[in-house]
Amino acid sequence: MEREFQEWEDVRRALAERRAMTRAPLPLAPRPPPRQQRLQEVRAPPPQVRCRDTAVHNTFMCGDMKGVYAVLKDPGMVNALMETVHEEMVWAPEMGMWTLSSKVKQTSALRLAASRGHTGCVEELLFRGAEVNADPGGNAALHDACIGGHAVCVQLLLSHGADPELLTADGSAPLHLCASVQSFQIYAVCSRCAELLLQGGAEVNVRMRESRLTPLHVAARRGLEEHVELFLSYGADVLATNREGETPLNAACSGAERPSEAGRYLRVIQKLLAAGADPRTAGRKQHTPLHNACANCSPRIVDVLLQHGAVADVANCAGYTPMDCLLQVVEDYPDQQPEAIARSLLNHGAKPVSPKMLKQCVLSAATLEVMLNSYTSVPPCDWMDSLSSDIYEEQQSFLDSVRQQSGQPRSLQHLCRCALRLQLGPTCFSVVSKLDIPSSVRDYLLLRNDGTLH
Repeated sequence: MEREFQEWEDVRRALAERRAMTRAPLPLAPRPPPRQQRLQEVRAPPPQVRCRDTAVHNTFMCGDMKGVYAVLKDPGMVNALMETVHEEMVWAPEMGMWTLSSKVKQTSALRLAASRGHTGCVEELLFRGAEVNADPGGNAALHDACIGGHAVCVQLLLSHGADPELLTADGSAPLHLCASVQSFQIYAVCSRCAELLLQGGAEVNVRMRESRLTPLHVAARRGLEEHVELFLSYGADVLATNREGETPLNAACSGAERPSEAGRYLRVIQKLLAAGADPRTAGRKQHTPLHNACANCSPRIVDVLLQHGAVADVANCAGYTPMDCLLQVVEDYPDQQPEAIARSLLNHGAKPVSPKMLKQCVLSAATLEVMLNSYTSVPPCDWMDSLSSDIYEEQQSFLDSVRQQSGQPRSLQHLCRCALRLQLGPTCFSVVSKLDIPSSVRDYLLLRNDGTLH
């Protein structure tokens, strides 16, 4: 029905235009008296050309200059509204069923050429008077060029008056869209696009309309080293917060989800901390960068945050500490050294967890060892009874030793360590490393796991 309505509307428009062309001209208006001021003549702009011919669309998308010259013989095609019709299933509440609906998407010849990086085509359209800041469909040509990482097109558009701060329909500025990590080549080119925008007068701290994200938030979230360095050199606010109250450092720590990308994110985080980022800043949910790093099981990032003053035992709005976030993902990252994170948190003042949570780290014997060595006495091991036979057999020797020492007195040396660590609290790591004592004793105080219970 919608398609029939659209076709009927197109026929009605065409008929109206034909009638307007064949209608007899209106009689001339009477001349005003000689001394009376004449009204200024205003001519209505010609109706915008609409094109749904996919062959014409493909001409600009493929950069076929021969076809472009043929299409542009009609001057109205320079700023024609390119429309594509897609059939989509949409839910109709009034009918209680899914229906097939035609959705019209709009763009322009300049947008199509800029999105594919066809410099010659873009230059020809601009020469013929294409509206550089027109945004049919919600995006302008500059937005599409930035998304694709086409630096030459970006430079061309800026030189012809493109607005470097024009927002898309969803509230994103061109700087927010220079964030591709598909390959090293596109990564470098997108950095070049961002630099061209900044040189063209773009505001480095421009905000997205709804989320209030800055370009630095976007670059940090995607681990873009060059972008972060560029934005910081142009004075990006490293303490800027989005709608959720999170800083670019929060964004970088939450983005480091893949172990293979941890190194790149670590360098981004180090740049942000060197620029003055505060690792203790929490969003509205009181979730700190340390919570995010522990949830992603990133030991090197956790160490850097703790060394720069992150609080190891702070709780978010749900009552979870960074240690709680770690234990929730130990079974997902048993090979990503969760024991190193647990050790770092305990060495920086984190409190031992409830014995009920020890079962969550049973898949990592090293993590379980670190946690057990933080108690003055091995707690009851009732949780072992619910383990599957496969898990128990895989770590039987270690679990049997834990069961044997449950409720038994610990060594005097271990009790001294617990008392000393309790006294030092969050300063344990920094103080112990400065003590003039043998390295073996220093390692023992810092919960170095050696495969045994002390």
